[in-house]
Amino acid sequence: MTSPADPPIGGDTSGQKRLKLLAVTACPTGIAHTYMAAEKLSQAAEGLGIDMKVETQGSIGAENVLTDNDVREADGIIIAADKDVDRSRFAGKRVLSVGVSEGISNPEGLIERVRTAPVHGGGAGGGAAASSGGAGGSGGGRERSVAYKALMNGVSYMIPFVVVGGLLIAISLSLGGHTDPKGGLVIPDGSFWMHVNQIGTIGFTLMVPILSGYIAYAIGDRPALVPGMIGGWIANTGDLYDSKAGAGFIGAIVTGFLAGYLVLWIKKVKVPKFVQPIMPIIVIPIIATTALGLFFIYVIGKPISWVFEHLTSWLSGMTGTSAILLGAILGLMIAFDMGGPVNKTAFLFGAGLIATGNQTVMGMCAAAIPVMPLGQGLATLIRKRLYTEQERETGLASLFMGFFGISEGAIPFAAARPAQVIPANMLGGAVAGAIAGMASVKDAVPHGGPIVAVLGAVGGVPMFFIAIAIGSVVTALATVTLVDLSERKRRGAPLVDVPGGPEPVLAGVGATAGGAAGGLQKAPQAPQAPQAPAPKASPVPAAAPAPEPEPADEVLSGYLTEQTVKVRLDAGDKEAAIREMAGLLATTGKVNDVEELVQTALRREAQGTTGLGEEIAIPHAKTDAVDSPLVGFARSPEGIEWGALDGTKAKLIFMISVPEAAAGDEHLRILALLSRKLMDTGFRERLEAAPDDAAILDVLREVR
Repeated sequence: MTSPADPPIGGDTSGQKRLKLLAVTACPTGIAHTYMAAEKLSQAAEGLGIDMKVETQGSIGAENVLTDNDVREADGIIIAADKDVDRSRFAGKRVLSVGVSEGISNPEGLIERVRTAPVHGGGAGGGAAASSGGAGGSGGGRERSVAYKALMNGVSYMIPFVVVGGLLIAISLSLGGHTDPKGGLVIPDGSFWMHVNQIGTIGFTLMVPILSGYIAYAIGDRPALVPGMIGGWIANTGDLYDSKAGAGFIGAIVTGFLAGYLVLWIKKVKVPKFVQPIMPIIVIPIIATTALGLFFIYVIGKPISWVFEHLTSWLSGMTGTSAILLGAILGLMIAFDMGGPVNKTAFLFGAGLIATGNQTVMGMCAAAIPVMPLGQGLATLIRKRLYTEQERETGLASLFMGFFGISEGAIPFAAARPAQVIPANMLGGAVAGAIAGMASVKDAVPHGGPIVAVLGAVGGVPMFFIAIAIGSVVTALATVTLVDLSERKRRGAPLVDVPGGPEPVLAGVGATAGGAAGGLQKAPQAPQAPQAPAPKASPVPAAAPAPEPEPADEVLSGYLTEQTVKVRLDAGDKEAAIREMAGLLATTGKVNDVEELVQTALRREAQGTTGLGEEIAIPHAKTDAVDSPLVGFARSPEGIEWGALDGTKAKLIFMISVPEAAAGDEHLRILALLSRKLMDTGFRERLEAAPDDAAILDVLREVR
């Protein structure tokens, strides 16, 4: 049912006002999905007899920009984006905000829902929790999407602090530290390396509040940043709630979400007009910070302290039990929260027994401590396609930190995919601890990782390294198995609003998110690209400026020719298809290194699938392995699994390759043209039905 004031869906055959809608589409990478969503929305509006103008915010700048007049006359605005879009210009209008993939999969539904979407109040509205409007059964999915985007935002901002802090600590320990039975690896006070260590410690200290603050920011915008960060600091400072250890990164995730949603709730409170200007900068931050801080100290913090004390008592009662069982339990605890209360309980229990002459318990802990960062780093090496480029870089840093017994190196992975990474960490930690217990490995200092063996503090060195190696491999294999299963399950579902996918990569670190975003990757909210003097190609045919005419015998500016078209691919999987397509491009004589072209395209696939759904894939590579831009096209009648979100196999495959010097607007322009045209069902059907190379080229000449 609609209210009498609502414009009708469809044309104006009844004499009523014709509905006028606007839309903005954007994705973190600003390439294919931006234009696919724009084209789908335009097609749906045209089919319903609705006027629609779509602004695309791609990597080549904003195109078909909405004017003040457009906004003034609009009945509603649809924002289909996985990145921040400024909503302040839409004050007083109905605004529906969803993920870019929903613009592709359900454009008609969005047009229906925008008519009852809430009226935007005039703020910038950059947070991921901006109103989605409408009803329907997708609310739970949208809420999960908002939560995941917020988590990825926090993780992506946290990563530099983990990496910089962890590496500085590791370097200072390796070059300036020595073993000490009471203090573990010790650096002399006042030395140069102590100062380096202290700088790294500051990075680690800031890591947790940064995670919490930017989770809150993604949900509640700027007013949530201060309560999120202060809440994260409180969560990580156990002294404030009588605990020997803070709540660590898990506590930061809790405070981040609490702060974000608390701020959203406060924003809904009606206040007098004279108070409104100071609400976001004074009133909301003060109220939210105070409420959250006291809530954590008096409500959440006390149970954490209780758990810490009782776990310690419980472990004390187990010292006479099986060494294998005790080692497994300590390994599970060490791996669970990496610096949190459970981890600290096990660590302090082992460290406390060193003074009594019992060094085997610390040996179990020392073997488990490096398993998480080493295992997660190893996972990024053995199954690269599951990780973004940022994740793989973090994985290398994680390996380095693992050698020095810095378990926090695995936190970015655990925070991004807790359901997969934490169980894998615990499994590997338990295995390492059990092996060390079985072999009676000893550690004379309260520290872990291979570094303590290198410095001579470990008894039973061979078994110590074997325990670490086996535990790390178990963690790595368990991680890639669980992540792979999660991705297969996600790809088998219909298109939903999944942040960071499929272009940035599977949901993961930096996938901002994120995705990215996994995402991620995922990942932080990608900054909007500045406007560039690029061709203003509107998604709405009526509004598009006349393109530069191409010669009749050229397709895509001559980059695609009959020589780079293949009617039927022989390949049966993605890598083989990319190799076959690279060989096809090489027939032009403009490819100087086929293997490098293949590897560049595969590295791009590892960052995020280029399977766009609708049985389409557009692998692309920016590399000097080609001398000039090239585009190839081939068909696969059976289809090739390409990891598309809608689960379809790729049957229409384009490969774009441009040299680095031409990698800016040109390959983005080609992607934009292809993405828009490929949303035309009739065009795809003609492309599939074309009997030979010449007929395929005739169809492709429609891409302009």
